Amino acid sequence: MSFQTLLYEVRDGIAIVTVNRPDKLNALNDAVIADLDQAVARIEADNAVKGVILTGAGPKAFVAGADIGELSKQTQFLGKARAMRGQAVFRRLERCGKPVVAAVNGFALGGGCELAMACHLRVASEGAKFGQPEVKLGIGPGYGGTVRLPRLVGKGRALDLLLTARMVGAEEALQMGLVNRVVPADKLMAEAEQLLRTILANGPLAVRLCIEAVDAGLEMSLEEALLLEANHFGLLASTDDMREGMGAFLEKRTASFRGS
Repeated sequence: MSFQTLLYEVRDGIAIVTVNRPDKLNALNDAVIADLDQAVARIEADNAVKGVILTGAGPKAFVAGADIGELSKQTQFLGKARAMRGQAVFRRLERCGKPVVAAVNGFALGGGCELAMACHLRVASEGAKFGQPEVKLGIGPGYGGTVRLPRLVGKGRALDLLLTARMVGAEEALQMGLVNRVVPADKLMAEAEQLLRTILANGPLAVRLCIEAVDAGLEMSLEEALLLEANHFGLLASTDDMREGMGAFLEKRTASFRGS
């Protein structure tokens, strides 16, 4: 499978997916969304892929937004269809069952900020910029900006960014909880990989169910979310990974998980 707008490689269990339109600051057009969908399908199906790093090509942008040339021609029905298509792809990435880290190497604006938020964790370079500038164009976010941003940073901070259209730097994004770590640009990919490998050293079934519990629990009542957690706790008690992890702890050795 080849991609028109992405670079895709698997290195020692990690799929590195790079949005590759540097001349357009990696803007999301329909072709990128279609390629991302295919990339997620490959990630889901490939047992050799344990985790994902998502980044943008070139030094300037992670993804600097949607392709305005395409958006400017859409009708109301095409606009809704485009938003729903992008939302479905981002949601599929979010629910792929494998940890996804965004390595944000520059501008993450509009759809780019929304793509980063669909990843489970975000590592940003010191020069990264985040924002939802859609209202400047007379539109609103279409790929989950009004949904994920308040969940990450709270309603007040989200409305500040959504209504003013202002950009925030990496340090402010860190302070508000939009990103998890900020590092120098030349250390970005190494830091993202180190973070992901720290996660991958843990029990893969436990990691997967933690992601699922947090994702689903946010939409449940407290009682329902606690029951889901208890169900996962019980389910994991039946796995070889639990016996291996606890045995390794008691025997003071490194666990060797198999995902079973």
